[in-house]
Amino acid sequence: MQGIGTKKVLPKEKNSLPLHRVKDKLFLASSPASPVDLYFSPFTYPVSNPFTYPVSNSVSNPAPDCSFLSPGLFYLDLNIYRETVIKALIKKQNDELYRLIKRVKFDGKYYRVKCARLGEWKYCWDLAVRVQFVGMMPGLAFEPKKIISKEDKKIIYRSLVLINPYELWERKLVEKLWNLRDRIEFLIAKILFHECIHILIFLGKTLPSGFEQTSIFLEFKELLKFANSKQLCPECCGVQSHLRNLVDLCPDFSKQSEEKPYLVTELYEFLIHEKYSIKKTDLAFGLPCSNRKISQNYVKLAALKMGLCMEFNKKIWKKEINRLQMDLEKLYDRIDDN
Repeated sequence: MQGIGTKKVLPKEKNSLPLHRVKDKLFLASSPASPVDLYFSPFTYPVSNPFTYPVSNSVSNPAPDCSFLSPGLFYLDLNIYRETVIKALIKKQNDELYRLIKRVKFDGKYYRVKCARLGEWKYCWDLAVRVQFVGMMPGLAFEPKKIISKEDKKIIYRSLVLINPYELWERKLVEKLWNLRDRIEFLIAKILFHECIHILIFLGKTLPSGFEQTSIFLEFKELLKFANSKQLCPECCGVQSHLRNLVDLCPDFSKQSEEKPYLVTELYEFLIHEKYSIKKTDLAFGLPCSNRKISQNYVKLAALKMGLCMEFNKKIWKKEINRLQMDLEKLYDRIDDN
């Protein structure tokens, strides 16, 4: 293949990548990989927990970590994508998302994307995008970190997006794009599109009233309102009931815990948030994901957000997970029908 360099991996010790527990809230791009996808996908890094992601302290240009491949094995140099092409693909689909990443380089550094003044205070938005071919999640979007400078009367919101286009060898994608560089650029654009939807929704929820909201945030608000309406009963009530039951099985929350109602609401919004982002991304880039697959993947993630249940409740926990998945799929189907 033209334009693709090969390098020979010399025998060496496996680099140790520190695993950091992610405390910030985050959202995932597309659907998490299935165990089969992970086994057959090149350049995956074994991570035991989907909320634990390998991030090195220094930020460098994206390059595949092949230290875990067999000595002497040749690998493809995947650091061949063009940022301009990726941004053009996003601009073609949505101008709001393009404006968000227009000035951002994909090097993991923070770039100022917008500033606005409200009274004496100045509000700024910084965004960092990092592409790395390592890990087992297509993408992660962290909720904005708030930094307050009283001296400068400035409030800065910093958001980080991690992009991991390891699904390059997914069959439908290969059939759609045979050229490797085109495939990498398409996949990065698709994942970044999805993650930027999360970022705009985060900002819309975080910013004080008085700021102009994006059409994406307003559209999501309407969907969330609809997802909580009487029109979607009993699906809505069924999903929330199963979420409450799962929270009850988690030892981290006592029966009288004041956090339980808030957690159920947050998890329900998380499931609607992902459905909205995936559907909007699928409409823009194609390669749609079925509601069954979405519900199966994100039910597991919602359960992990609650924490592990006690060993003697495992059977009950698994039954509740299955019931939640079935009701969530019905809810997603109803959302698509309207």
